[in-house]
This record gives sequence, C-alpha cells and structure tokens, in this order.
Amino acid sequence: MLKQSAAIAVLAMCGCQSVDKELLTAQLPDAPTQWTSIAQLEDAPAASGVPTGDWIAAFEDDRLKALIDEAMTHNNTLLAAAANLEGARQGARIAFAGQLPTLDANPRASRNAIVLDPTFAAQAGGGGADIGNVRIQDLEDQFGVDLDGDGELDALEIPNPETGELEIQPIPNRRFYINNYSLGAQFQWEIDLWGRLRDQTKAARRDAAATLADFEAARLSIAANVAQGWFALVEARQQRELAERDVEARESNLRVTRRRYERGVASSLDVRLAQSALGTSRATLAQRTQAEKESGRRVEVLLGRYPAAEVQAAAELPTLPRLEGAGAPGDILARRPDLFAAEMRMEAAGLRARVARKEMLPRFTLSANLNTSGPDLEDVIDPERLAGNVAGGMLAPLFRGGALKARSKQARAQAQSSLLNYAQTALQAYEEAENALAAESYLALQEEALKLAFDEAAAAETLTERRYAQGAASIFDLLNAQTRRISNESAYISVKRQRVGNRVALYLAIGGDFIADATIFDEEEVLASDDDNAPNWDGRSDEDATLVSAAYSAADGE
Repeated sequence: MLKQSAAIAVLAMCGCQSVDKELLTAQLPDAPTQWTSIAQLEDAPAASGVPTGDWIAAFEDDRLKALIDEAMTHNNTLLAAAANLEGARQGARIAFAGQLPTLDANPRASRNAIVLDPTFAAQAGGGGADIGNVRIQDLEDQFGVDLDGDGELDALEIPNPETGELEIQPIPNRRFYINNYSLGAQFQWEIDLWGRLRDQTKAARRDAAATLADFEAARLSIAANVAQGWFALVEARQQRELAERDVEARESNLRVTRRRYERGVASSLDVRLAQSALGTSRATLAQRTQAEKESGRRVEVLLGRYPAAEVQAAAELPTLPRLEGAGAPGDILARRPDLFAAEMRMEAAGLRARVARKEMLPRFTLSANLNTSGPDLEDVIDPERLAGNVAGGMLAPLFRGGALKARSKQARAQAQSSLLNYAQTALQAYEEAENALAAESYLALQEEALKLAFDEAAAAETLTERRYAQGAASIFDLLNAQTRRISNESAYISVKRQRVGNRVALYLAIGGDFIADATIFDEEEVLASDDDNAPNWDGRSDEDATLVSAAYSAADGE
C-alpha cells in the first residue's frame, strides 16, 4: 500500500504545527498499488505507463486539434484564469515587498502672498522695525513716503487743483510673495525577527503556485470540454442523419401502403398507421436537428465565437485506440493540477496559521527622517540645512481583548479545513478515475451488444420489408421492425459517443496532458529560488515544473 507521502511531505516542508498531520492520514485512506477497476478487467491495460504527451492526437482528428488550439487562445474562461494567475503573481510580489524597507520622498513647494498697508507702516515709525519679514524703511523706500523724516507721508501729499492745498491721498496696498521649498525622506523597516513576514511571503507564493495549477486545470478542462462538445456534435449529426433516413423509409412505406390500398390489398388502417409513423419520424427529425444546432452553438461558445451553429461536424466518431496504461492511483496526487492546487492551498493555510501565532509576538522597527527647507530652490540641497532623526521601536501587544488568540485559532481551523478539503478532493479524484476505468470495460460491452442488436435488427427489417411487399407480413410487423432497427442504431451511436467521451474523462481523471499549438500562457525564465521549501510538481516534465515554479519564484524578481 502506498502512503499519502506527497501530502505529508507538503506539511513537513512548511513545518505546519498548526495542522494535525495525523488528521490527513486518518481522513485520506491509503491508495492501492493498482486501480481496482483495472484489476477486475480481463483485458486490463498495464498498471504503469501513464498516457502522457498529446492525448488529443490519439483520436486522429485534425479538426478537433484545431478547435482546441482556437479555444486555448479565445476561450473567456481560460482568459479569466490567466488574469487570476497574473493577479496571484502580483500578490506574491506584494507579500515579498513587505519584507523590505520602505523609503518615501516628500518634496514640497509653497508660495505665500502677504498684503501690507504702507500707511500703517509709516504710522508705526522706526525705520528699523519689522512687520513680518519686511522692514518699514524698505516700505518707505519703495513707496517714497516721508523722505524728509518729518513723519508726514509727503510723497502722497498731492495739491488740490482748486484750493492748491496739499491733501493726503490713500496709499494703495502692496502685495509681497514669500517662497518656501522643502524636501523630506522617510525610511521604515520592520525587522522580521520571528519570520512572520517570511511566512506571509511563502504563503503568497503557495497561493500563486495554486493559481498556476488552477490555470493548468482550466486548460485541461477547456480542452476536454471542447473534445466532449465536438464528439457530441458528431453524434448529433449522425442522429439527425439517422432520423432523415427514417423519414425516407416511412415515406416509402406510405407510398407502398397507398398503392396496396388502391389495389385493395391493404386497408385504410394500414394507411393511417403508415401516416402516423411518418409523422412521428418527422417530429424526431425536427428534435434531432434542433439538438445538432444546440451542440454546434455549445462548441462555438467554448471557442469564443458567436453561437451561430456554423460548425460542421465530422461524419464519423473516431475509433478509440487501446488504453496503454493508467498509472498507479497514488500517481494522480502529483499529476492532477487540481490536487496540486489543493496541496498548495493546504500549505498556505498552514503557513498563515503560523503567521497568526506570531502576531502575538513583539514587532521591532527602525525609522529615520531627513528634511531640508529654504526660500530658494538651491536651499534644499544645502547640507547645512539638513536635519533628521533615527529611531528604533518595539510594539508589543499587551491587551487586544483576545482578538489575537482568536485569530490564531481561526487560522488553525481554516488550515484544518483546507486539509480536509484536500483529502476530499483526492477521494473524488480517485472516484473519477475508478469510474472512468470501469466504464472503459462496461461501455465496450454495451457497444458490442448494441452492435449485434443493430445488425440483427437491420437484417430483420430487410426481411420484413420483403415479406410485406409479398403480402406475408402485416403493416404492424413492418413498422415494428423499422422502429426496432432505428432504436438500436440510435443507441449504438450513443454508446459509441459515450465511449469516446469517457476516454476524454479518463485522461482528465488520471492527469493526462495535451499539447496545444496556440496558448495564451508563455513560460517564464525562472532562476533559482531562495525558498528552500519551494514546491515542485512531482511527476511532471521539467517544463511543467518550471510553470509551477514561475508563480512564486517570479514574485520577488528572482
């Protein structure tokens, strides 16, 4: 029996004491060495040899491959997953930036207007007095008042044209401007003594890795949905063509029955039965034509096209290749992107639980301020005007009303919830794979049986038509034979499509990969990460491991 070593290793890497490791072992049963569905098959595929590479090519359908390539570029769900991936990467960068010091600049410029009344300045007397930063003597010089020093505003003593006497006229206010320039800088840094900020960064990187796995899962899901939709469209076309042939056969029956009726060989009952059968067939044709159009629109929406039902289906469903292998059950823990995403989120939740505990510890910070100011722009770079301070501090939580302890317990509960979600996801993945593997056998048996039923029904129909033409069989016999053949042929087409669709579901369940010519995701060049616990997508190619690493190693520009 294989232990769930992959999941336990994840917890060990991050040292998540907040998560009960025994809980995972208890909730996730040991996986067998071979799929139980395969062990029960007589013609079982090999236990090893997971179908990797381009599983779409196994269907030998160039149209399908072209449609999937188109979906990889234009499908809106996939584009949204790519946007989420970019957001998660930026979130990891933000978390990493929290470990670094911050430096902010604060340049300022101001211009103040001062309105001074020269009359008040003159009355104040004393040439050396100051009002604000402006000397009264400067006002007198500028306004030209009291030049003789007698205390009178002689410059504004203007003669009256009529009397010739000097009269004092109002002196206008004068506006002055004072400039001030300043430049400040602030430096702050929280010393990550307990590793709280590092744990936050690691958790954000795990989130980014999980989002990358979500993106990969979306690619696989879109490819599978396009394949399923395409095969459903092919089936719908075959069902519609079968209904058309049925209508033609019923029309032929009606013509023969009417001729027989005209000759007196058949009764009016036979004619009515033939007409009723034709009406039923025409209704079935309309229904199957509608189903074909709907299937086409479903495919077009996946491709990002307008749903105009213009996609032309292939004439036949593909012939399935033999399943060469499905790997071991434990392999899907490392192969399926949804399970990898669940692992990363489980680890991120454990890291956040550890962060919540460290919130109760003191925080140590360093800060510094520098600033200069002056009335001229060049004063801001004058070292003699530079002033500043440096300070260190500690913030120790003493009383928060139990909020920190409650937050720690909350994060621990969320970590355990994430662990249980992972275990449930793994069990559901096992179920999907076992069901798909079992269906490989059962659908093959159904197809074989329905093929025999169809062949025999077709032969019986031919024989009944001959006997009816000879008058040895009734209209009831002919209609029953035709209905039986139509029903068996329709069921045979359906089971063939189910087998092909099940093979797609199987590839998806066991973590099969595919190759698309066009994709919206470009791999990044990733250098070595400083995170010794950086997750890796075990069991995948180096390129796939690079994709996973990109989400967290790119977070700090590594």
